[in-house]
Amino acid sequence: MSGISGSGIVLASNSASRKAMLEAAGVAFTAQAADIDERALESEMEGAEPAEIAQALAAAKAAAVTAKGLVLGSDSLVEVDGRRFDKPQSREQAAEHLRFFSGKVMTLHSAAVLARDGQIVWVGSDFARLRVRELSEEFIEAYLDAEWPEVSYCVGVFRIEGPGVQLFESIMGDQFTVLGMPLLQVLDALREEGVLPT
Repeated sequence: MSGISGSGIVLASNSASRKAMLEAAGVAFTAQAADIDERALESEMEGAEPAEIAQALAAAKAAAVTAKGLVLGSDSLVEVDGRRFDKPQSREQAAEHLRFFSGKVMTLHSAAVLARDGQIVWVGSDFARLRVRELSEEFIEAYLDAEWPEVSYCVGVFRIEGPGVQLFESIMGDQFTVLGMPLLQVLDALREEGVLPT
């Protein structure tokens, strides 16, 4: 893919939102999903802070992809009332998550890591706080009718660039972090690494 600079990176993900962010920013990249067991890594880190887990997952993704040049790994975690949430495994679980989120503040932790030859060279992270409005059963069902199964790939059961914005009454934080990657930090790191012009 073309970008502002001639050299590119490898994105260790097939996430549509992360691809869209890099494309819109003019970063040349190719995408190659990392083959890691996210749930196993999370289990190993039981008790760790969500931000640490997000960074560890991003690092594992970046290190798992073998490629020349820089590999970008990224991951996001959602925390509500001290409980960590993964992507919903079923529509029923998605509805349960939404019921739990209703009227509460969701903290979204987003991390990104750059690796070269399997070695981590940079780590960045950020968080956003999203206040979920009171959600009726009618809304939850109509929302999932419209958004399932697309939101099965989304931690927090929402796509902020789509109907998911209707879940919230206020958002405090960087828009890119909410989309799933601390993009401004990533761009700065890519300039430091000589991938993007200064």
